[in-house]
This record gives sequence, structure tokens and C-alpha cells, in this order.
Amino acid sequence: MPALAAGMLLARGHPHLAGRLAVPLLRWGVPVSITGLLLRSGLHWSYGQVLLLAAAAVLCALLLLALVPPLRAAFRTPQQRLGAVVGNTAYFGIPAALALLPAGAVGYSISYDLAATLFTWCIGPSLIRGVPLRAGVLLKSMAASPATQGLLGALLLQGTPWHQVLAAALWWPARLVIWLSLVVVGLRLGPVLGARLPLRLLPALLVKLLVFPLLLLAGVELLGLEEPARSAVVLQAAAPTAVAVLLLSEAAGSAVEGPEAATEAAALVLWSTLLALVSVPLWAWALGAGLPLGA
Repeated sequence: MPALAAGMLLARGHPHLAGRLAVPLLRWGVPVSITGLLLRSGLHWSYGQVLLLAAAAVLCALLLLALVPPLRAAFRTPQQRLGAVVGNTAYFGIPAALALLPAGAVGYSISYDLAATLFTWCIGPSLIRGVPLRAGVLLKSMAASPATQGLLGALLLQGTPWHQVLAAALWWPARLVIWLSLVVVGLRLGPVLGARLPLRLLPALLVKLLVFPLLLLAGVELLGLEEPARSAVVLQAAAPTAVAVLLLSEAAGSAVEGPEAATEAAALVLWSTLLALVSVPLWAWALGAGLPLGA
């Protein structure tokens, strides 16, 4: 919360600072952070289950919102459909996991983030722009994804004799990147503070903060995943709308739907983040207390 508040305050006098920080963070900081966090938590085969579960859940949810007529009527724009499913796991979810869950949950949280990041940056641009998907473009996006680079870095370093030393050395830089990322979130949210909650966004907010985490909770129960994987998956699913939805809308808005698309995405990111400051700790408390579904 101090990092978010700092970003919101800085946004008043430095409106372009978010773009200047986001580029190096995305290019260098996020891969280093993911590598350090994975080395610290260790790589385990069960992370693959979480990765596949997250990818399947996001894909199925988007298909339902886009193809089922009543849902499509309630979620009219690509921003609402993508924002209701894709969460801010990197900038919000992983810091929440570090603060609210045991250290063993970090690897599962990163696995979820990896799947969500790959999906968002590989398929998100096509969904926002309404253009057909192409295999070449998807492969290129996956190769350039910070999540992919961080995973490859961890896999390469995990097999070296000095991986424990590197894990200790990268631990604080990895957390510093997360704090700076939260500052970027605050910088993005600062300009839209004070705006009213558009009623048309209520279905997307309800799905993102309540329905989607419940679906993932059912998924982990069906797979038989135990703690801390169970809590990590649900907490990442409960993360607010990803900033990537705003960035993609800003890039495509002028050519597709005009500035209203970016404005809607910004409002969705803002309100989901503000509400998640309450709902995510409540999810962590409920998971710790033991929800009936997990009994």
C-alpha cells in the first residue's frame, strides 16, 4: 500500500514517469525478479499443474464470456471480458502472496503469473484489436515475454552449483522490482482517481474478484492440490484486473474504439485494485480459516 500510495502521489507532478519506469522494468526487472523468486522457492513438477490450470481457466472463461449470448450481452467490450479474467498477478498478486501466504506459496504464485502473462501478451493484443490469431505472432510474443525469459533464466541457473548463492543474491533485487512495479500501478491509477464507478463495469468486477476465484478454488479441489498451492492459486485468481489490459487498450484504442476504450480499461483497473485491497486479504483469511468447499 505505501508503494501504491507513492505512485499515486508522484502521478500528480510526473505524469509520464509510469512509461519511463515501465519499459526498463518490463525489459530487465521482471525477468530478473521472476528468476530470483523461482530460484528462492525452487522449481517443482507440481508448478506445471498450476500453470496448466491457470491457462485452461483463463481460456475457458474468456470463451464463455465471448460465446454465451447472455454473458456476451453483459460483457460487451473486449476490455470487460479480458479484465474480468486476467488479473494483475505480477504487480499485485505476487506481492500479496509474499505478504499473506507462507514462503512455499511463491513458486505456485509465479507459475500462475507465468501462465497469465503468457496468455495476456500473446492473445490479449488480438482480442483487444479484434484481429485473428496467427501462430507466428503468438510464438514471437511468447519468446519476448518477460515471464518466459524469467523461467528460462531460473531453469538454466537451477542446474548450476552456485544456484543457492544466486538465489540469495537476487532475493532483494527481485522484491525491489515488485515494489517498483507497485509504484507503476499507482502512477497509472493516480490520474483516474476520483472518477465514479461506471455501473456497466459491475459484472466484470464481480467476476474478477469473486466468481473467478471461486472457479479456481473448485479447480484446485478437483485436482487435489494441497496447501500452499491451493491458497496461492485462489489468491492469484482474486488479483485485480491486470494493468496489461489498460496498456493494450491505450495502444489499440485510437485505431479500434477510440479513447473510450482506454478510459474504460483504466476505470476497471482502478476500481478492481481499490476493491482488491479489501477482498484479497479477505480471501486469504477465508482460505486460512478453511472454506467449506475445501473441507
